Amino acid sequence: MTQSASRPAENPTGPDVWPDGLIQIGHVLDAWGTQGWVKIAPQSSEPAALLKARQWWMQSPQGRPLQQARVGVRLCRRHAQFVVALLDGTTSRTQAETLKGWTIHARREDFPPARENEYYWVDLIGCTVRNREGLDLGTVSGLLDSGAQSILQLQTTVDDRQRERLIPFVDAYIVEVDIDARRIVADWQPDYD
Repeated sequence: MTQSASRPAENPTGPDVWPDGLIQIGHVLDAWGTQGWVKIAPQSSEPAALLKARQWWMQSPQGRPLQQARVGVRLCRRHAQFVVALLDGTTSRTQAETLKGWTIHARREDFPPARENEYYWVDLIGCTVRNREGLDLGTVSGLLDSGAQSILQLQTTVDDRQRERLIPFVDAYIVEVDIDARRIVADWQPDYD
């Protein structure tokens, strides 16, 4: 079966069968080489999920008509700070160029296991953060990478107003992370902001 220019896969799926809980793990920057490879910017500095998953769900870029497809990954490897991949049904540079801007998603269960005392950001989002005294500091809404360290972004309510609180995600401030209980304990006080 040949691939059409509007779909990046032999086995396209529609939005109605797009699996719940997919996590964006990168996006296609451009074609790479002449044999249908694509160059990918990983969502994380550690692209383990991109490298491990044998199928990706891809979505067309914003501003274009919505297209979604499941694609098989034939080959995938690091290339400097990027990842390059050869996808099922993509055999020419022209076909690879049609994928520029598409986002790449994977199921959480396709991620390799995290190493001891390491966490995937997606697993931290939604965790409740309390300090050692049990005071509620907020709920993790995202993470920032400052280059030197990761920073937890918390949503909290202060004086009946929603606000953001930032806590460095480093051993000096993070006492405990319990992913199963969706809880983080931090050595932090509400007035540190």
